[in-house]
Amino acid sequence: MGCAPSIHISDSRVVYHSGKESDDSNSPHQTNTLAQQGNSVPGLFIKSSHTSTYKVRANSSRKGRRENSPSMEAEINSSTNSSTNSSTNSSTSTAVKAAVREVQFGPMKLRQDQLQVLLVFAKEDSQSNGFCWACEKAGFKCNIARTPETALESFLDKHHEIIIIDHRHSRYFDAEALCRSIRATKPSENTVIVAVVRRQSDRDEASIMPLISAGFTRRYVENSNIMACYNELIQLEFGEVLAQFKLRACNSLFTTLEKSQEAIEITSEDHIIQYVNPAFESTMGYQKDELIGKELTEVPINEKKSDFLDTINCCIKTGKEWEGIYYAKNKNGDNIQQNVKIIPVFGHRGKIRHYVSISRPCSDNNKAEKQCERVQAESQTDIQTCRHKDRRKGSLDVRSTTSRGSDGSSQRRHSSMARIHSMTIEAPITKVINIINAAQENSPSPVAEALDRVLEILRTTELYSPQLGTKDEDPHTNDLVGGLMTDGLRRLSGNEYILSAKQVHPVSGHMILALSLSDIPPRIAQAMDNEEDWEFDIFELEAATHKRPLVYLGLKMFARFGVCQFLNCSEATLRSWLHVIESNYHSSNAYHNSTHSADVLHATAYFLCKERVKQSLDQIDEVAALIAATVHDVDHPGRTNSFLCNAGSELAILYNDTAVLESHHAALAFQLTTRDDKCNIFKNMERNEYRTLRQAIIDMVLATEMTKHFEHVNKFVNSINKPLAAVEENGGSIEEDEAVKNILTSPENRILIKRMLIKCADISNPCRALEQCIEWAGRISEEYFAQTDEEKRKGLPVVMPVFDRNTCSIPKSQISFVDYFITDMFDAWDAFADLPNLMQHLDNNFKYWKSLDERQLKTLRPPPE
Repeated sequence: MGCAPSIHISDSRVVYHSGKESDDSNSPHQTNTLAQQGNSVPGLFIKSSHTSTYKVRANSSRKGRRENSPSMEAEINSSTNSSTNSSTNSSTSTAVKAAVREVQFGPMKLRQDQLQVLLVFAKEDSQSNGFCWACEKAGFKCNIARTPETALESFLDKHHEIIIIDHRHSRYFDAEALCRSIRATKPSENTVIVAVVRRQSDRDEASIMPLISAGFTRRYVENSNIMACYNELIQLEFGEVLAQFKLRACNSLFTTLEKSQEAIEITSEDHIIQYVNPAFESTMGYQKDELIGKELTEVPINEKKSDFLDTINCCIKTGKEWEGIYYAKNKNGDNIQQNVKIIPVFGHRGKIRHYVSISRPCSDNNKAEKQCERVQAESQTDIQTCRHKDRRKGSLDVRSTTSRGSDGSSQRRHSSMARIHSMTIEAPITKVINIINAAQENSPSPVAEALDRVLEILRTTELYSPQLGTKDEDPHTNDLVGGLMTDGLRRLSGNEYILSAKQVHPVSGHMILALSLSDIPPRIAQAMDNEEDWEFDIFELEAATHKRPLVYLGLKMFARFGVCQFLNCSEATLRSWLHVIESNYHSSNAYHNSTHSADVLHATAYFLCKERVKQSLDQIDEVAALIAATVHDVDHPGRTNSFLCNAGSELAILYNDTAVLESHHAALAFQLTTRDDKCNIFKNMERNEYRTLRQAIIDMVLATEMTKHFEHVNKFVNSINKPLAAVEENGGSIEEDEAVKNILTSPENRILIKRMLIKCADISNPCRALEQCIEWAGRISEEYFAQTDEEKRKGLPVVMPVFDRNTCSIPKSQISFVDYFITDMFDAWDAFADLPNLMQHLDNNFKYWKSLDERQLKTLRPPPE
């Protein structure tokens, strides 16, 4: 049962008509509007009492019946025969309620009201009636306008979601002109406009471009069948209309962005700035027009940010959020420290399409601090508003800290704790500890105790270094670790070992001076014939150059890698620099002399030629690696860091007992280079490029310090080896190739690769051919023997007691060194760089030392048969 249709005529002569289908149709009630311009409204009008509503019966004219299809007549009959027991108002409310539905838009849940459709037909015909009854069947509100003027007036009043314009009869009005007029209004931004066109033969099919140019969304070829019209409306509802509805919801989001007090910047996947909010303009001093459409690199930024963006990209390209602090320059050139969160936004095809950056100046933390202090002053029980507190037994209770007295000291402590709790900067390890603390609160006692032990481990600084066993297990390993991985026992005696940090060796006049590469003596040139091969014999070159191999090998290596061209320096300058560096190596040292430097340079150059390494590093990385290898042990005294610290040397005091020798090597290398233009290979470099190169050289030299050995190796394995293995297991698609490239070329991983490269080059002796391995083992043992002799002679703590020349087993020391330091590191490096020949040498050499040890021999070689 239903009510008869109703019509209300407004002052603008727009007639609002409503009707309800029969119960059989299950269509909700809706309101239709008819606009007339001088013509009579079809149908019979009957005025009801106490209201300006008119009831209408469907047009019963013969013409109308003829134009309607059978299905149309069935719809009319169903509608006109509906029961009128229910009131118009109640049926209308029921229809509206039924027409409202919820739409999920990302995290938003939107309410979509009953759709409104505007039909613009100059005259009533079967097509307009078809759409009219289709609207009723779909539950849409329908308005009909007969002229462009009333159509525009009705649209501006109702803001219809769908407008259907009759484009078949140009003699009545210009449909395209009307569409342009509607599109010129702001409400039409999210409106779907459909053009009803005549049915054409296949030969006369017209282009749709004029309709698109006029502003139409789509074209409907005339078909008065109600189901055809109904299907068209339903497709529009769940297609273009739904999309436009979601777009309208974006206005609320942009309003939120515009009013946000945090600076917000949205960029494309290519880092083209697409939006900034007023807070961003206020913070950075730019206007939108100065930023929109520009790349981030075109906007003046802090010089650190260009490198920092690479670091950030490595994180967000994987779909992860990045959060941290960096300095940005505003338009006036002032540095602004900002808390920044960058969020990748995924779009079409599951790819990242936008990046959203949310930032605020770090000074805003003061607001959080003041708020926190005010809350504490009002109520001690509200202390949790200051971020959080540690509830574990024995942890610091902020309330107890801030409630003891009101003196100045207490107030300062109160303020300090408030600042700590309002801090937004957290290192990853801090977040891990906070998570564990929270997990402990509700954990059983055994779990809480286990987590306590976890926290003790996490709070140490040597997270990547394995814990050593007892002294009884292997004295050779323990002595090696103690001598190489500590900075001394700190038990100073009255004697002091003095090594002047200012000691510099001049170039002697009687030294063998290398000429240009073309003038190298034949014997030396022959010794360097196979310098690209791992089997290259550095000791043959040492003999040919009278223990000065670094200049000659350096000239050839640097020429092969184009170092002079990169540095923009002459070969003469490079030759002078190599002379200065080599003269500051101590030829009296058994091991740490210029031959060791040349050997490390050769290994470095060999590794740089491996395919995976070449994919990872740029030329500036290669140049940095070659220079770092050349200078990495310059002015080495032939004693360990532990010895210098225990002896109270000037270098140990200068560098605070921390990475003493490595810091000295790096610093002296740059002092020697820059003090004289004749040997200053950096003098023609651009400033920023020089700073980048210098930082890379220093980082690589410091990486040769053994106290960080396991940290470097484990970071390399976890950041490079394992991710590469995971990607390569999945095959070789384009996406996986891109993932491999991202792993290899990220700034953090390039640093790890360079550190690993020079570390492996520095202690690659066990991977050399057997005769070279034996020679190097004898030399390092002799240097350690000399140190032990001096420690005993001067009453210093003996760092490596096993290296007593009278009792030491060289095979055991080599076995321990390989087991503890070499095997894992070269397994990781081989997995990355593919070095089967080195690993074969390592295996052969280890077996050699094991065979000597099994025969209980302590010497380098077995006795002659």
